[in-house]
Amino acid sequence: MATNTFSYWERTAFIDNADVIIIGSGLVGLSAALHLKTNAPALNILVLERGFLPTGASTKNAGFACFGTVSEQIAYLEKSSEAEVLRMVDYKWRGLQRLRQNLGDKNIDFQQHGGYELFMNNEQEAAQKAEGQLTYFNTLLQQAIGKTDIYSVADAKIADFGLKNVSHAIYNPYEGQIHTGKMMRTLLNKVYNLGVMVLNGCEIEKIESGGEHVYLSTSQGNFKTGKVILATNAFANQLFPELKVIPGRGQVLVTKPVDGLKLKGTYHFNEGYYYFRNIDNRVLFGGGRNLDYAAEETWDFGHTDTVKNKLELYLKEMILPGQDFEIDYWWSGIMGFGEELSPIVKQVEPSIFCAVRCNGMGVAMGSLVGEEVAELVIKDI
Repeated sequence: MATNTFSYWERTAFIDNADVIIIGSGLVGLSAALHLKTNAPALNILVLERGFLPTGASTKNAGFACFGTVSEQIAYLEKSSEAEVLRMVDYKWRGLQRLRQNLGDKNIDFQQHGGYELFMNNEQEAAQKAEGQLTYFNTLLQQAIGKTDIYSVADAKIADFGLKNVSHAIYNPYEGQIHTGKMMRTLLNKVYNLGVMVLNGCEIEKIESGGEHVYLSTSQGNFKTGKVILATNAFANQLFPELKVIPGRGQVLVTKPVDGLKLKGTYHFNEGYYYFRNIDNRVLFGGGRNLDYAAEETWDFGHTDTVKNKLELYLKEMILPGQDFEIDYWWSGIMGFGEELSPIVKQVEPSIFCAVRCNGMGVAMGSLVGEEVAELVIKDI
């Protein structure tokens, strides 16, 4: 006799008979579920999520639909090849188009107001270095995006945004922004309508492959299935330590509404380590992971005074100079990073697959990463 407390009805309607179990209900996990059900509708798909909502970064990010600033591209190029930089921009660009195609711009509140990379008064050298590379990157990235003049100098726009201590700006008209909560609600509804079951509050304790089945020990009881997809991004090596995924916490704040807020578009500075935008006449501002990498390489959601004080200082001196503001929301998300730019999409063990390590670009990459791992599963069935 089974020792758990599931009834016959619960076992037959919710628990048993899953052909594929996906661990993690974020953008990657649900994109994998969507692709599986669209291309193999007969499959019974179950998604297990340990959080009340998707835990990690999918509903906690800043909602930037971007593919990298000039300074980020320069940094990538210094540790990688031109071909790899181009491949990743192409991947992120296609991923963003797939996200919009899958969910619809209106449903995710997609707006393309463009993005700005900002340089402070004391960053003349970095600004000159970036501006000196504009023609090179415009020519290179045109191969991926099919557009010309992707990056251009926009110093004249700085005054319009009410910013202080900023002397240079590079504009990218193809950058957009989304509402990540609406993104995940739309995606959840889409997979529900296809017959995918998502169960929350279920933490995976152990995964074992044996014969024709994979067995999962969880906080809610035991499951068995044919295939497993691990889509837990930053938390991947809690279950498979050999996966080289380093957690990186991103701390984010949102102010109360600010009268006459002039920001429009997305803004990055310091090689993308800081980022802000206007949401409902509030300032969303996040970043500062580079202030103390070791402290932010954590699986713990939380805050540090080091980052909070720095964000508040930038708000006061640069983004909202001379204006009163109050912080209304303060949260953190955990992203997954690694030495290589590419995500890890592969078979880990017989019948167990992973799709992890989005390197802080999950909004851009997530849809394609989910599709790729779903294709691996389909080929293995």
